[in-house]
Amino acid sequence: MSGSTAEKKKSRPIASSSNETQVGGVTVIDHPLIQVHLTRMRNKTTQPSLFRASVKRLATLMVYEATKDLDGYETTVETPLTETTGVELSQRVGLVPILRAGLGMIDPVLDLLPMAEVWHLGLYRDEETAQPVRYYDKLPPQNPVDVAIILDPMLATGGSAMAALMTLREWGVKQAKVVSLIASQEGVDAVSSQFPEAQIFVAQVDPTLNDRKFIVPGLGDAGDRIFNTVDPS
Repeated sequence: MSGSTAEKKKSRPIASSSNETQVGGVTVIDHPLIQVHLTRMRNKTTQPSLFRASVKRLATLMVYEATKDLDGYETTVETPLTETTGVELSQRVGLVPILRAGLGMIDPVLDLLPMAEVWHLGLYRDEETAQPVRYYDKLPPQNPVDVAIILDPMLATGGSAMAALMTLREWGVKQAKVVSLIASQEGVDAVSSQFPEAQIFVAQVDPTLNDRKFIVPGLGDAGDRIFNTVDPS
């Protein structure tokens, strides 16, 4: 949707029902289907193909709720029988998957938001320091999207999410959302303290990180399990 078209229309939030709770600065989306797929992801015996399927289904359910406050405008369409009113989005939405694990969430989200732009950020965690290292950034210098949705299955220390949020802030994005399937309380607290304006959506907040900065009980390394690169030893 071009900006000029959107400016000619009167925007309004697109309302949607939800079942969610606020816990320590994060929106935890609680739904039986979300918990079923999260349980399958936690199970260490779940095969990569089934793990990927659960990631996709969870991403669909999560983003459905995370986008309930998007603005829209009324439009008129012709049905096979008559004329009626409907809704179109009035905001430019950008999807920002964090490479590589975030790639596992992008396809189902594009199914819901086929008009969205996709901007990749490459970040990996230095295993010695547990700090994010940026190696890829293709955001343009100008013309930021109205709403950016960061996609990363896990929010552990919060380092990658904060690096992504800082990049989006520098780009000029006014509204940023983080959608992660699972988070640690430490990570949530870190992101919320540094970026209180960001909206964080998760399916579960786990209590702790281990000495390797993995979420406990967690689900292991989401990227390795999505792409079947787990060391068999």
